[in-house]
Amino acid sequence: MVLSRTHSGAKAGPEPSPPRPAWSRRTVLRASAALGAAAVTTGALTGCSSSASGPTKVTVWSWLTGMDKYVAAFNAAHRDIRVELSVIASGLSGGYAQQTNALRAHNAPDILHVEYQGLPQILTSGGLRDLTDDLADLAGGYSAAAWRGVRPDGRTWAVPMDLAPMVFYYRKDLFDRHGIDVPRTWEDFRRAAQAVRAAQPGARITTFPLNDGSFFAGMSWQGGDPWWRVEGASWRVDVAGAGTRRTAAYWQDLISAGLVRTDPTGSQEWISAMHTGRLWGLLGASWSVGSLNKSIPDDKGRWAVATLPTWDGTPANGMQGGTAFAVAEQSKVAEAALTFLRWLSTDPQVVRIGATFTSPFPGYEPSRRVARQVYKGGYFLGEPVYDVLDRAAARVPQWTWGPNALGLFSTVANAFGAVTAGGTTLPRAIRTVQAQAVSTMRARGLSVIDADDRSRA
Repeated sequence: MVLSRTHSGAKAGPEPSPPRPAWSRRTVLRASAALGAAAVTTGALTGCSSSASGPTKVTVWSWLTGMDKYVAAFNAAHRDIRVELSVIASGLSGGYAQQTNALRAHNAPDILHVEYQGLPQILTSGGLRDLTDDLADLAGGYSAAAWRGVRPDGRTWAVPMDLAPMVFYYRKDLFDRHGIDVPRTWEDFRRAAQAVRAAQPGARITTFPLNDGSFFAGMSWQGGDPWWRVEGASWRVDVAGAGTRRTAAYWQDLISAGLVRTDPTGSQEWISAMHTGRLWGLLGASWSVGSLNKSIPDDKGRWAVATLPTWDGTPANGMQGGTAFAVAEQSKVAEAALTFLRWLSTDPQVVRIGATFTSPFPGYEPSRRVARQVYKGGYFLGEPVYDVLDRAAARVPQWTWGPNALGLFSTVANAFGAVTAGGTTLPRAIRTVQAQAVSTMRARGLSVIDADDRSRA
């Protein structure tokens, strides 16, 4: 079967560059049969309107922080639609399993919470509504990375909300005090790591969290070799591609040389190390703007933000996370559900609400301008935060998430677990991850090309 973009009479609409991969919808659905799920079907939106019995009820499951505030604001402004929120566990803590089971049992809510990396896996379970026609008029308003993230097969399956490009947060006060330049390349970063340790032997430039597969995926994304591609009727799996091998070898060198820590981020020990100067930097996503301010509020005026160091001077940034929302195919009130999602994704009021408890970085670019205006600055020194994030978002290269992406994060973390004890190295571990990824997909009945086998041939 030759893959080609599927056409079904969708309305023409502007689409941001770069161009999308020429997948067919059947490619993603191929996984559905393997998982024993119902095929995804399309259908016209069911109309909705208020009636004598009251406003149209729309149900949504989500773990998004602040979703209750967004829902309350929407309900206060709309008489004909009432959104009812059920807070569920975060995706990998049970949320995805709960939603997948509900889709298969045909008792899913109208709106489901997905992340870009989770959408292909949820899609293979069947039961999501094709939103291509309904969102065509919004296509030109989103960042290319956000729009690609909800179109894994060239059709639109979810509504983007935010974007999570990775950047480098660093202690500008300490870098300046010791005359260390902000690294622009990864070679610079290694020299800076050496300088940090020399300036303060107990300090390190950052931590490389071995327990976080999504972090390693984001760092590998920058390397330019997607872990999944579609070739013909098959998934090509390339977790051990050249870009990822280079990333793994680089960080193994820094770990072996004692230039970085390897413990998890977000713990009390990690927060203390950031505050006391035992850690001088964080490689994190856009959402760390808000989390740093909350975790170490007394550090105001110490930190600054820069785009990631580059490989060979080629600007590129990976992503870690990013939220979108899908509509269940079985929903009887899809029009009302989309009314809410359009508001959630594009209305300036949503950004203003979000700015009261976080630092939103919307996928919808007009809303990002609002986020810049309402951002309460003063915490970070140096270049304006949203200037750096905008530049990082524009540098996100093409990346394809596969139908087993969520499970692979755990596989990565498990494979990396023996690195600190010397039981393996990052380059050897990713070969293990590659083999397991291929094995898992083939066990599900998928046609898989093992790129690692071909590279050794």
